[in-house]
Amino acid sequence: QVRLVESGGGLVQPGGSLRLSCAVSGSIFTLSAMGWYRQAPGKQREWVATITSDSTDYADSVKGRFTISRDNAKNTVYLQMTSLKPEDTAVYYCKRFLGNNWGQGTQVTVSS
Repeated sequence: QVRLVESGGGLVQPGGSLRLSCAVSGSIFTLSAMGWYRQAPGKQREWVATITSDSTDYADSVKGRFTISRDNAKNTVYLQMTSLKPEDTAVYYCKRFLGNNWGQGTQVTVSS
């Protein structure tokens, strides 16, 4: 059974940084395309970033500020977030595209 567990969320001031982690178990992680999504209160879940075995892609709203990466030895995908803005406040979810598996989410709040 595939399981995704996010961590690393929290409260940060505008302009600050956070790194989210998503630990994956029960799948062939190395071959899995992974993504990060977020859902703000009252809004639909939106795509943030994707990483495959050889490429990355980002939503325009986070391009240049967020970096997605993976450590295949640890079966973990990361989202490094910098220059955070209040509008980045949301629950962040990781997703394994093959199998459409989701984690439980981690809250990120950007506020002074």
